[in-house]
Amino acid sequence: MRVAVAGCCHGELDKIYETLALAEKRGPGPIDLLLCCGDFQAVRNEADLRCMAVPPKYRHMQTFYRYYSGEKKAPVLTIFIGGNHEASNHLQELPYGGWVAPNIYYLGLAGVVKYRGVRIGGISGIFKSHDYRKGHFECPPYNPATIRSIYHVRNIEVYKLKQLKQPMDIFLSHDWPRSIYHYGDKKQLLKTKSFFRQEVENNTLGSPAASELLEHLKPTYWFSAHLHVKFAALMQHQAKDKEQTAKATKFLALDKCLPHRDFLQVIEIEHDPSASEYLEYDIEWLTVLRATDDLINVTGRLWNMPENNGLHTRWDYSATEEAMNKVLEILNHDLRVPCNFSVTAACYDPSRPQTQMQLVHRINPQTTEFCAQLGITDINVRLQKAKEEHHLCGEYEEQEDLESNDSGEDRSEYNTDTSALSSINPDEIMLDEEEEDEDSVVSTHSDMNTPSVEPSSDQASDFSASFSDVRILPGSMTVSSDDTLGSPDGREGKPGEALESEDGKDLTELPLKRLSDEHEPEQRKKIKRRNQAIYAAVDDDDAA
Repeated sequence: MRVAVAGCCHGELDKIYETLALAEKRGPGPIDLLLCCGDFQAVRNEADLRCMAVPPKYRHMQTFYRYYSGEKKAPVLTIFIGGNHEASNHLQELPYGGWVAPNIYYLGLAGVVKYRGVRIGGISGIFKSHDYRKGHFECPPYNPATIRSIYHVRNIEVYKLKQLKQPMDIFLSHDWPRSIYHYGDKKQLLKTKSFFRQEVENNTLGSPAASELLEHLKPTYWFSAHLHVKFAALMQHQAKDKEQTAKATKFLALDKCLPHRDFLQVIEIEHDPSASEYLEYDIEWLTVLRATDDLINVTGRLWNMPENNGLHTRWDYSATEEAMNKVLEILNHDLRVPCNFSVTAACYDPSRPQTQMQLVHRINPQTTEFCAQLGITDINVRLQKAKEEHHLCGEYEEQEDLESNDSGEDRSEYNTDTSALSSINPDEIMLDEEEEDEDSVVSTHSDMNTPSVEPSSDQASDFSASFSDVRILPGSMTVSSDDTLGSPDGREGKPGEALESEDGKDLTELPLKRLSDEHEPEQRKKIKRRNQAIYAAVDDDDAA
């Protein structure tokens, strides 16, 4: 099965699908599936734009609304997770996942599905220690704090995923698992992104929660985005006993959707030819959702997940055969994800802009149907009741937080105070023009149990070449001759030429001229940028 993986999409669906069409012409066959690693930006209208955590000047409608309205249809099944620049009010309607448009499926806050026998899991958002132990208390209209905290990963989602025991084929996260950079070409990464050096040296770059999931799930592939650089790594896991074969995870992070950027990768993944061609629910995941339903928290209070420490009567919520059979009976042994997309908000009309469109906290019929069938709680219904009864929605419960902090417990199992770091990712959107976007920076300390022993130098250097470049540019993203005159490798090429990988083998005859800034002279990296062209069809370096 040919699977395309995209990094940060930033709403550029037309350009991504155009690129896939060109990849199909150059490759051995059609693309079967597209996976997007966050910052998808499923913006339906002007109200959705106001819920996206970016400065107003970066709020552009882009092209998703055309797929939402039915004007266009995604040419390939598309599965995505949320990042830190999303239409959060739209995605919040689907906490357990669902269709945001025909043929475009959101995995939810966390989720697992199957397609052609390939098991695909993911977790949305990015890690921030001060929100990690809170419940999902945010809802529209967001305030300046909740418009950011809404996309922060919570411990309940990580806890659910850690109940899984069956093998995982693919896992998606927006931010990188912490320590993964030790398993790839770290020298080249720091040459490309020198401002990562302090965090890499302190082993604090990335998400400790994702690192914990990587160690637990041990998927065959793990794809990420967020840091706007292509990076491959191979993590060899330790076998629990001598009789087991040690598993390995192939990690790949991709850039954002712009010319000159490594934003797309096509790979061949083994699948079950006899499996259904429908998108299917994962029975183990559904069983875990039912088991953990009582753990749902819609307040801003800090809390810990149950564990075997003598304080909880139950701490194992993993799926038993009996429980999975019960869920199968509930679903009449039909695991197909229903094609039940419905329009829940007015769609953007370029001829009739509505800048004052009211922001509403909606209950999505897909979520209502899913929760009713499975017998679990609709988080948004619980939130609305909490808002009516206690007026908690959209507000931090400061007094309760103070009480939690006075209890002597750490704010999080991860000591990740970001105040000690000062490095800035020039490619990250600055939410405050005068301050650093701390979402792109992590702490100076970690108590992660995940081994951070570096692999051999041969392993790190060789594996990065196994994911070759995909640089097919549609007409709308064609780079001018002026843009390519300084190509580092000095080879000639045309927009539209590309390389793809299949187990490390080139699938095209002609290599494409490098269009990336991977090997730009170091002096260009000293230019201070604020990602002014993140939504424009030009490279950031050129814009600077």
